[in-house]
Formats: sequence, structure tokens, C-alpha cells
Amino acid sequence: MEKEYELIDNEERHQYEFHVEKYTPKIEYIKSKNGEIYLTHTEVPPQLGGKGIGSQLVEKALKDIEKQGLRLVPLCPFVAGYIHKNPEWKRIVLRGVHIG
Repeated sequence: MEKEYELIDNEERHQYEFHVEKYTPKIEYIKSKNGEIYLTHTEVPPQLGGKGIGSQLVEKALKDIEKQGLRLVPLCPFVAGYIHKNPEWKRIVLRGVHIG
């Protein structure tokens, strides 16, 4: 069973993050003034790789984005790949943005 981590929206650093032991897996973002959020980069320290932490981070970030009513532009290949595998999340992607 995967451990559940608490999602932190670190607005000062423009990133969603988890605090796992001494590490900080994160998804960097840019929020526009007109209700869009661009997820630009996902980073999970190599010491935490293979534990599903990146996927959990993406899922919790998507839930938060949906709760805020923002439209998503997934520029990060990891986030786009997650949405490709979980197409129900296309509902929050900005219209006209294609996920390959």
C-alpha cells in the first residue's frame, strides 16, 4: 500500500509539493490571470523513484486544480502522460490543448 502524502500548494515558490523525509517532490506551475494553470515541470528525487510518488503528486494536484476551477495546460511530459493514462482528467484541460 502506497503511503498517502499531503499536498502543499507552495504559492511563493509556484509549485505543488510533498514533504517526504528530507526530500521535496514537486510540480512547478505558472498561473495566468485568466484562470489557467500551466504545469511546467515535475521532479521526484531519485531516492524516491519507483514508489508512485510522482503519480500521487499529479493526481492530488489535478484534484486541487479542479477544485479551484482552473483550466489546465499540461506542459510537463510526466503530467501529460498521466492524463493520457487517466483520460477522465481531460475534463479540466483547456479546450483546444491536445494530449498525445
